[in-house]
Order: sequence, then structure tokens, then C-alpha cells
Amino acid sequence: MKLRQVSDLSDFSRGHWLRELLCRGEEPRHVQSSPDGQHLLLLQKSRPPTLPRVVAFQRHSIAGADLERSWQPPQPAPVGLLFLQSPVVPGSWVLAVVWEHGRTEVWHFVAAVGWQLLQTLELCQGARARVVSVCSQGAGLLWCEERPPLGAHSDVSKCAFRFCVCARALEVGEQGVRLGAVRMVLHNSPEYQVLASPQHVFLVPASAGFATTSKFLLIWHPEKAEFTITAPSTGFIHSKVLRSSSESDFRKLLLGSVGLLSCFAPLDIHTSTVSNSGGLLLVSRKGSVSIVEPDGTQRHIFDLEGGPLAQGSPVQLKTFGSILACVLAGVLYLVDQNSGRLVEKEVLSMKEVHFLESHGEEDSIQLLSQTGIYSFSFSKPEDSSRPEPCLVEMVFEEACRYYQRRSLSSSKLTVEKLKKGGTFQAPVVLAAILQHSLHQKQKPARGLQDTYAKLLSTMSLELQSYMSLELLKACVVCAPESEVESYCKELVEQEVSRILQSDMDKDNLAYLNSVFASFPKAAWKATRSCLQLQQNGDGLLVARATPEVWKKVLCQPQLEEVGQNGIVPLFELICASFLRFKPKWLPSFVELTQQYVSSSWSYSSKEGPEGRVPLYKRALGVLARKNKHGEADDDLELELLLCSKRPKAVLQALHLLLRLKQWQRVVEVAEKFSKLSPLLNKEIFITLLAEFAQHRELDPYLDRLWPLCPAELTASDILTMVLQHLPHSEEDPVPFSSEGNQLTVGLLKPLLQRVVQRPCVQDEMYSDALQSTTFPPPTPPRER
Repeated sequence: MKLRQVSDLSDFSRGHWLRELLCRGEEPRHVQSSPDGQHLLLLQKSRPPTLPRVVAFQRHSIAGADLERSWQPPQPAPVGLLFLQSPVVPGSWVLAVVWEHGRTEVWHFVAAVGWQLLQTLELCQGARARVVSVCSQGAGLLWCEERPPLGAHSDVSKCAFRFCVCARALEVGEQGVRLGAVRMVLHNSPEYQVLASPQHVFLVPASAGFATTSKFLLIWHPEKAEFTITAPSTGFIHSKVLRSSSESDFRKLLLGSVGLLSCFAPLDIHTSTVSNSGGLLLVSRKGSVSIVEPDGTQRHIFDLEGGPLAQGSPVQLKTFGSILACVLAGVLYLVDQNSGRLVEKEVLSMKEVHFLESHGEEDSIQLLSQTGIYSFSFSKPEDSSRPEPCLVEMVFEEACRYYQRRSLSSSKLTVEKLKKGGTFQAPVVLAAILQHSLHQKQKPARGLQDTYAKLLSTMSLELQSYMSLELLKACVVCAPESEVESYCKELVEQEVSRILQSDMDKDNLAYLNSVFASFPKAAWKATRSCLQLQQNGDGLLVARATPEVWKKVLCQPQLEEVGQNGIVPLFELICASFLRFKPKWLPSFVELTQQYVSSSWSYSSKEGPEGRVPLYKRALGVLARKNKHGEADDDLELELLLCSKRPKAVLQALHLLLRLKQWQRVVEVAEKFSKLSPLLNKEIFITLLAEFAQHRELDPYLDRLWPLCPAELTASDILTMVLQHLPHSEEDPVPFSSEGNQLTVGLLKPLLQRVVQRPCVQDEMYSDALQSTTFPPPTPPRER
């Protein structure tokens, strides 16, 4: 970054006086340049006996009358200097000086004549109104005014909402200046500072406002007549369209959100201004710089050095293209707004500086100081001819983590040691290839060693993938709102695919969690693509993922790593996506995963994922975290239990069906899963026999239940179990009940006959001996 003086202020009319005013450092001031850069306006708030004033300075090449306006406190002071485009002559402009009591002076500069007062207008309708903040948007003005209550002793709570936000068109024509009708944007509101972008207006709470109203921002969208209420740090966003003037009341606007907003902390705002992209730049008292987009979302950009900011310490903010310039305590920071990377940092020798517009030069910054106007030239990150410092540093940082994990030494490995040591050549080689290839673009690989060139040819596909990914990220940043979704889908798919091909460590898992949370639909489609999930001709779900991908899906970090900051394992993330977008496929996905586990690990292996928590239980844990539980979730829980085919899960599903009184399904499950093992068959039959003894709902299905009776159960065993589970009645039993819901011997008769007629197990054991022709058998001959 190079510093160059472009003016010593001698080329301005009354340049010595301008320099003298700038040297009075103890007095607050506001500096603004005209759209053509030929005029400087200085709003000086002097202390007695010097009068505060507004002074305009123009270049020597432009002759004419000067503009100077002063006032004597407590007379009303100017609250805004606004440049408005004049439709009379293309490219021309007028200056509107808005005073506290609403009087607006419209000035026009004519070459060889100087400043001329076109007209004086009354902006406010009430004589007692006081303008506290004003901004311009297009060919109109928007301001916040105070309307004092009529009563001398009004309620304090009502006095807090004595402000209103109004808008009015200001038309400059050949016949003069004309004000349009007053439009009430918001009334009965607290005090707001209004800041306008080309399409939106931000309403920032005044520092002296009540704590209850300083917890959120308002964003006004004139074209849609819509207000957006946002508490950026908490992620709260709510929009409301005003269909009539009665809905512009501040209290009605917040009626549906006041309970939630009261729980938030007040906004932490030290400085605020509008960027050239239309967002609201905020600097917190902690030194954090962020931007609030017109849709209400907030994005962190950068943290200033030096810790918390004092109340009176000024922070200058200005955007030049994609570069954010910030001056704090004599230090100039240049930050890339898109990535948050610090491009340049320069310690200034000037005591106080003001940003000016750089006309036609997006790669330079103009600063006004006490000694003149200076220009700083910088190179944009995307146009830099130097190697990508951020990417190269990432290579070395990743190499540090990689070698540190595999090192037996307790000493800390740093990037500096890695670069200077010479022991580890891999990151050095990779950094050299990246420095060469990313800036050579399509040029042949010249200037590299032969071994490097061979490695470059091997990595060419990976580098092309990286470049396409970077290009896609740039498209996401610059794309219009209508195309962002399609770009995000492609970007998320590439990111998910990339992570599934790398080590699933804690950092990658945390990154995947943020991707699934921020782009749920795109992450779901990316997961389907990576696992190659689809339905076959029979309607069954199939997956053609490679074993490496399945291992990443089933990877479960250490217990101490899970749960920190809400990190969820990948299997649970995918189950949550199924639950949100395709819940009917979830049991089939769990079954497919179990099939892969059974083919890769033994049943009792502790290294496999089934050795810790069964997959069906992990899927059920995701289902249990749903906020609302409905009938469809009961069916899903049943399918998850049954797809596992584990005895405990099948019995749990059977009990759930009995509780839901789905008798037909109970019998179907019993018939299907009794064939898996004799032990499970016995448990199922005992469960159903106990249920049968308590009520008559299973009577229509007895001809299907009795064949399930295990061979080892005897008639006495059956009668014992039935008697144990008979319902207890408070009244004495009656021999012949008229209710018809009591268990009778007739209902048990087919089962008892089946058991009695069945050959006994012991009889089968001795059947050969009993059928012998001679009994007892003959004595075997003795050996002599």
C-alpha cells in the first residue's frame, strides 16, 4: 500500500481557512464531499465564543460565491447535509441543508456564479416538531422527528414514544423546488437514527432510548411497504407488510413479537454506517465489525485490535468496492468484506482523518487530514499478482496439525519451524505448486523443478476441482437472490463430497454440522448423491456407496468430543435429514447400514459401530428429539424397531402395538418374527397369551396365534400363565356372567387339545426303546 499526497488544500478556495478549521482538533465536525469531488462541506460544531457553521470549499478552477451558514445556540442547528440528484440536467445535483426545526434550504452551484439558494421549504407539518435524524433515498427525504406532547406533565412511558418516521418527495425542476405530501412511515415510536441504502432504510435505536426498544433494528422496504424486525445477534427475524396507515403504529408493529424481544439483550452498537453494497455496517463496543443485510441476517467480518472501545473514541468506516476501510486510533485497516481477511494494516501519522469519495478509482482510498488530501492505492485480492497468502498459510497450518498428531515429541510445532526446518518437504512442495499453478492459470508449468512438475501433473485434477470450487464460491457471493439457491446446492454437494473423502475428525464433523444446519435441503440432496440412494423397480431403497463412504457415515467420535457445542455424529445428521425430507425412507436406510455393518464387522465386535450403541437406537434418538410427536412418528418408531430384527427391539415393537391396540398388526408381527429363533418365538407367545387372558380383543385371531405355541410348553404351563394374568375384579365372580368378556375354558380348549395331542419331547427320546420287540433287551454276552 502506497501513500500519495494529491492535494495540500492550496487548490481549494480559502484553503488556508480550511486548514485552520481542520487543525482545531478538539471540536467535533462532519466532512462531506460533493458527488463530483469538486466541493468539500465542513459542518463545524464549535465552542463559544466561535459560532458553529456550515462552510463549503471548492476548487480554484471553479469561481463563484461561497456558501457559509452559521447559527447562534440555542438556535436550531443543521442535522443533515444531503446531496440530491437533479433531474433537470443529467449528472447535476443540489444540496439540501436540513435544520432541526424542519426548515430545509436547497442550494445549487452554478459555474462562474457560485452557490445559489433555490428555495427554503418547511419539511415538518407541526410547528413544534424537531428533526433528530434525516437521510435521502432517491429523489426524496426520510427523517425521524420528535413531536413533544401537549401536556406539561405527560406520562413518562408515553413520552418515550413521541417520535415518528416520515418520508417526503423532493422534486427539483425548472420552475423551482417542490415538496410532495408527507407519508407517515412509523408513528408513536422511540427515537431512531435513519440510514438509507439505495433500496432500504435502516432504523437504528438512539443510544439514549429505552432498554426495551434498543434490543432490535428495524428495516424499512419502501417498494413492498414492509418492515423487518431483526435482533441480529440472536438470529430473530420477522417481517410484516403494512397494508394500511393504521398498521404503521410502532406498538401494533411489535404486537406479535414483544414477548420474545423482551428476552433479548440490548444491541451492542458503537458506530453504524451503510456500505456501498446496501448493508448496515456495525461496530460493537468490543471492537467487532459485522454487516446486517437488508433481509435482517448478520455476518461477522473482522475484529479490531485493542480490546473494548471507549465511548468517545471515533471509528471511521468506508467501503471501496469489496474492501472495508476502517480507521481507529490512528491505524488504518483494510479488510476484504467477503472473506474477512485483513488485506493491509497501516499506522497513520495523521492525528485525525476523514474518508472522501474516490471517483472512478475503486482500488484507491482518499483521506482528508489537516495537511491535505492523501490517496492510498491497494491491490484487490482477486487481482493480486502475488501468491495466495491465505491458501499457502492454510497448507502449512494443516501440515502442522497433521504432523503434530503423529509426533512423539511434546514440543509445539509452528508454521515458522515447518518453513525453516527443512525436515518436512511435503508442505513446501505443495505450497510451491499452488503458488505457481493458481496464478499461471492456463500457462504451461514453467519455472518448476522436474519433480514438482510431475507432481503438478498428478494433482491437476485436484487443482481444477479446487479452482472450480473457488469460482463457485465467488458466484454465490455475487449472484442475485434468485440464483443463490442453485449455487448453494452445487456448493454444498461439493463440500459434503469432499469431506466424505477426507478424515472424519472433530473439525470436519463440526463443519458438516454447520452445513446441514445452514443449508438443510441442499445437504439432503448432497447426501443422496454421495450415498447414491434410489428406489429400485420393486420400490425398495438401494445404496451404491463405496465402503469408504460407509465408514465415514458410521464414524462415531470419542464420547468426550460428541455433544460439545451441539456437534452431532454424521449418522445422526443423515437420519435427521431423512426425518425432515423423506421419513418413509429412514427405516430402509438403517437396514441398509446394518447390512453393511454385518458384512464388515462381526456381531460382537467392540470396534464396530454396533459394539457401542445399536444403529436403530441411534435413529430412535434422532426421532425422540422431534418437537412434535404424531401418529406418523409412532409408525416410524415401529418400523425402526422391527427393521433391526433384534429380539429386544421386536418385543418392544410388539408391546408398542399392543398399547396402540393394532391387533391385526400384532398378529402379523408375531407370525413373521417367531420364525427367527425358538427363544424369540417363546417370548412372543408368552406376551400374547398374557394379553389374551386380560381381554377379548385377540379372540378373532386365535386360530393364527395357537400355531405359534412353542413345543416345550405344557398344558399346566399354559394354565399357570393364564391364571397369573387374569384381570382382578373387585366383585365376587359370578358363574354365568352376562357381560361376555370373561375368559372361558371353551376359548382355551383348541390350544389345550393341541398341546395334549402333541407328542411329548421325552416320549420322542425313548420312542426307539419302547418300540423294541423284546423288553427288557437281552443281556450282552460276556467275554471269557
